[in-house]
Amino acid sequence: MRSKVEMLEELRNMLHDVFVARATGTSFPRMSRAHGYVDGYMRAILECGVATKGELLTLVAQERAAVSGPATIELTTATEFAA
Repeated sequence: MRSKVEMLEELRNMLHDVFVARATGTSFPRMSRAHGYVDGYMRAILECGVATKGELLTLVAQERAAVSGPATIELTTATEFAA
């Protein structure tokens, strides 16, 4: 059996590929297949007790931010809220 570190690194690579494919406009069937692989792998990790839901959510957020930038930005002035 693979170690937790190896499994999470494999998931990180899969997520990276999905986010890059999304950013480059990959076709819907290819994206659906890639999402299916990632979903299945994440489910297996959860069911085997290798990682918690929180750990997986953190990993997804980190990889998404690495590829696409942070999910949100901080607004500092009232004029930014109106825009």
